[in-house]
Amino acid sequence: MKNRCDWATSDQIYIDYHDNEWGKPKHDDEELFEMLCLEGAQAGLSWITILKRRENYRKAFDNFDPAVIQEYDEEKIQEILQDEGIIRNKLKVRSVVTNAKAFLNVQEEFGTFDTYIWSFVGGEPILNDWKNHEEVPATTDESVKMSKDLKKRGFKFVGPTICYAYMQSTGMVNDHTQECFLHHKKD
Repeated sequence: MKNRCDWATSDQIYIDYHDNEWGKPKHDDEELFEMLCLEGAQAGLSWITILKRRENYRKAFDNFDPAVIQEYDEEKIQEILQDEGIIRNKLKVRSVVTNAKAFLNVQEEFGTFDTYIWSFVGGEPILNDWKNHEEVPATTDESVKMSKDLKKRGFKFVGPTICYAYMQSTGMVNDHTQECFLHHKKD
């Protein structure tokens, strides 16, 4: 039996996410875009609510292809809002379209979104040393800076707490706690 972070409950979808994704560095632009959209969708909800709907989100949003999403018109947005497989929050759905446009602008400016987003941690994961999950912060100076810059660039649903969760989910920070078998393990 492996020791895991406290939040990785007995639900297999959480265990798989914890063991195979959370805290592991992601550098593929489309993966980074997907996680930004999913973290925004999670605002005010539990992460497992989004994880269980992840495949539905991929179908609804053309596998999170920002070039396709930026072209969505009102008819397409209304179609997505009828999809019972996702969280049908109007502001969150519209934010994916807004964020696709902003994402493509960042790619144009920096070459890749990866180059831009990883600059907030100097290009290397931050390896934290938390004893337990209660010590893990909801925000950090880096997530506040990221949030401010993303908002300045037109992104939505990118507050400091969402940005910190994003940093965790994309491996920009490794917050696996000391008792976890993935503590300080680099991928």
